[in-house]
Formats: sequence, structure tokens, C-alpha cells
Amino acid sequence: MSITAKNITFHRHTKRVLHNITLAAKAGEVLALLGPNGAGKSTLLQLLSGELTPDVGEIYINNRQRSAWKPLEIAQILAVLPQLTALNFPLTAQEVVTLGRIPHATSPKDNEAIVDQCLQDVDMLTAKDRQYGWLSGGERQRVQMARVLAQIVQPDIQVDRYLLLDEPTSALDLSHQHLLLKLLRRLASQRVAILITVHDLNLAMQYADRVILLKEGEIVGEGSPATVLTAENIAQTFNLSVTLLPHPTLPDRSVIISTEK
Repeated sequence: MSITAKNITFHRHTKRVLHNITLAAKAGEVLALLGPNGAGKSTLLQLLSGELTPDVGEIYINNRQRSAWKPLEIAQILAVLPQLTALNFPLTAQEVVTLGRIPHATSPKDNEAIVDQCLQDVDMLTAKDRQYGWLSGGERQRVQMARVLAQIVQPDIQVDRYLLLDEPTSALDLSHQHLLLKLLRRLASQRVAILITVHDLNLAMQYADRVILLKEGEIVGEGSPATVLTAENIAQTFNLSVTLLPHPTLPDRSVIISTEK
């Protein structure tokens, strides 16, 4: 199953942000949205999540119009991590992650086990009793990631689920960037569709199953990382000259190196 946008067009005031976008993020894959600032990546996630409503086109979840779903139904299978999450309450990291369990009727004991596992998955279990406001930016991002992971855990049933993640690696150090993306690959194998925006093309090249390249609100490329992230496409989309070298361990991938002086 999938979360699907069909022929989506969206304007902010009089400015067209997205035009005639069609895509599907399928359970079992990591789909990366790439493009320069202002390309429409975050807006597209907001449309898919229901935060915004398209001017033209429809959003479907599991072949059913998004508007036909009850909010609680969606909250149990779809979680969203925005770029910025404001939280001004004196909560611990564990309490923040527990917020992700609100849509579910699982017991407090089960919720505690789920929350601890999600914190462990993002390497924050040892900080679970610390005040969220005292954490660094990268630590907060990992706690928020644990929260959305906790939201889609379904212990007793097997169901396709969806994670919409807007630049989840932006505040992370190199080690935790790779830890997170390895985690997302593992989740994808467990009937989760991952739709992620990233600016690091090499991370997308290494971890995504498919990539969609956006420029000025339109799709200019879609497919495997190797077929979309060519030197020509990168130059046209980002106005940047690059060279692609063979990846040392992944035969169907490349390493992207800027050749700008």
C-alpha cells in the first residue's frame, strides 16, 4: 500500500509552490525528496500529512482519499516530523516520546516498553530522564524522532505505516546521521513507507530506494538514486558542478563530489 499524491497543485497566496505533482511512497521503501531551498519539499510533506489542502488534486492513503479517514485512524499509522518542533513544557525526554502513544489504547506498561525501545533506537535511552529543554539541538531532534517512531508502533497487528520526515538529519552529527538512516532502512523492511527530505545528496544516494528531484515546484527526476542523481541533473537543479565516483562498497551507487572552485 502507499500514501499517494495525484496531480497536486498548491499556491501560497498568489505564488504557485507546487504544480501537477504525482508520487507514491510505498510501504517497504525509503523515498527521498531532494531539491534546493524553496523547491516545495516541505510543502509537499504538509499536503501529504493533511496540514495543508491542495488547490488541485487528491491525497490517498491505502487507496482511500485522505479526507475519508478519521483523524485517529490516520494518527495510528502515519507520523510526521517537521523541521522545527516547538515545545515549551518542562517534560523529560521520556515524556516527550510518550506523547507519540496518545492515539493508541495500549497499557501504560506496554507504552513504557515501546518508548524505551524507541529511545534506544535513536541512542537516547540513557538521557530519558533529562529535561527536554536542556538537551542539545541534535539530542532534541533524536527525541522527536523517537516520538514519531513510538506513534506508529502497532504491537499486535501487522499494518502498513508511514513516516513523513522533514530534514531529520539536519542537526545530527555524522555518526547519528548514519545511525538514523540505517534505522529507517530497517523500518522500511517492516512495512513502513519512509518519505524523507534531505539536503545531503550522498546520504540519499547511499540509503534511499528511490529519489524524487524537485525544482521550482515540479518534479524533474524520479527513480533510483543512480539514474536520477547524475552530474547533469545535479548541475541543472542545484547550479553546482559535481563529479561522481564509484562508491567503494555499493556497486550501484556513487559518491558525489563538488568540483566548484
